[in-house]
Amino acid sequence: MITASHAARLSPPEPDWRTLWREAITDTRELLAMVGLEQLADTLPADDAGFPLRVPRGFAGRMRKADARDPLLLQVLPQLAETRPMPGFSTDAVGDMAARSAKGVLHKYQGRALLIASGSCAVNCRYCFRRHFPYGEEMAAAGQWHQALENVRQDASISELILSGGDPLALATGKLEELGRGLAGIPHVTRLRIHTRLPVVLPERIDTPFVEWLRALPIQKVVVLHANHANEFDAPVDEACARLREAGATLLNQAVLLKGINDDADTLIRLSERMFAAGVLPYYLHQLDRVQGAAHFEVSDTQARALIECMRGHLPGYLVPKLVREVGGDPSKRPL
Repeated sequence: MITASHAARLSPPEPDWRTLWREAITDTRELLAMVGLEQLADTLPADDAGFPLRVPRGFAGRMRKADARDPLLLQVLPQLAETRPMPGFSTDAVGDMAARSAKGVLHKYQGRALLIASGSCAVNCRYCFRRHFPYGEEMAAAGQWHQALENVRQDASISELILSGGDPLALATGKLEELGRGLAGIPHVTRLRIHTRLPVVLPERIDTPFVEWLRALPIQKVVVLHANHANEFDAPVDEACARLREAGATLLNQAVLLKGINDDADTLIRLSERMFAAGVLPYYLHQLDRVQGAAHFEVSDTQARALIECMRGHLPGYLVPKLVREVGGDPSKRPL
């Protein structure tokens, strides 16, 4: 007879997500060689256009080989277009710095406060609206979260705390446990929302210690994923989503509408259906934040509205995301 403890000893150990993080691809030529596109190396910008390449090997493994238009590759591969300054695009596209209420704390919307938990990401998306953000000066996790949480404690109108970054799950679980202990003394915060790309690009991050921490939190938990294309989902991502749900989290997704990646109705429909198969509901489809270096991804509002109308004709309403734009100073996301 095999006892539970004996079965546990026979189970293979969980992959160490920190090792996989360190092994991410950071060299453009290595990535191109991995996907069979070495001939493109001389057409790319020097110094990665000032925004370093970073992509986990598992995510790169989902890219189609020898396909220069692969939708996952285009999200992470530096392009010469990033080096051309564009009118109307800025380094602070959504007014983050104007919303700062304490170190690492952004207070844009009534009832919610956002903590810049980390400046690190497992993957560097080329359209990132915080690619120019001064993370070195704005880190809520510094000093065991004390300054950030004190700011939240003093404002009883805040019922939801949002963890963002960077990616908050770049932090060690021990650092997140510090946050949980701090929240225990703030009774008016009844909901924690985590915005993260890691369950999609590095699903091994959703390991047993993290799941146990999330399950033990005595408040409501919402995890907002970020996937832009159905090809980003595979069996390990499905498993990560299942573990998050089992820990009591509601799973949502927000995507960014990106030219050449997901700017057609069939692709968006497949994304909604694939994420729902993994237990994730569509939340937002964002129009591009107009950050310098990302203009080549922009899709017109007219096309964006037409895409949403087409989705409504093919999907139940709960699988159609809200089309929005974030405008600095607005009291909420702006519906389009």
